[in-house]
Amino acid sequence: MLNSEKIKFSETHQWICLNEGDVASIGISDYAQTSLGDVVYVELPSLGSVFESGEQCGVVESVKTASDLFIPVAGEVIAVNELLRERPELINELPQETWIFKVKVMDVGLIEALMSQAQYLEFVEKE
Repeated sequence: MLNSEKIKFSETHQWICLNEGDVASIGISDYAQTSLGDVVYVELPSLGSVFESGEQCGVVESVKTASDLFIPVAGEVIAVNELLRERPELINELPQETWIFKVKVMDVGLIEALMSQAQYLEFVEKE
């Protein structure tokens, strides 16, 4: 389970949790998976890909729609959750514990600028 004090959220409904050093796990929020419905496919980013903050880096498809996945901070993809290829529904079952990919973050200080869990919950109430 992720440490709720370390988890941060983007306005595009991704969460990020700094693990050790400059490595962070990224997934989608409970709000996002609820909005999507039953997830049936996850397009994972390629290992070694480098993305700028806010750049589209994958897709999450559900029975209702497809939604782009955006990276909350700039970084290089160093791991992808291969289990999601066979079991994409894990995102519905444990959205804030199921990471989609991990990145080597270029500037860890930028993570602090993202929303805390309380700020994110306020943000989604307004949507």
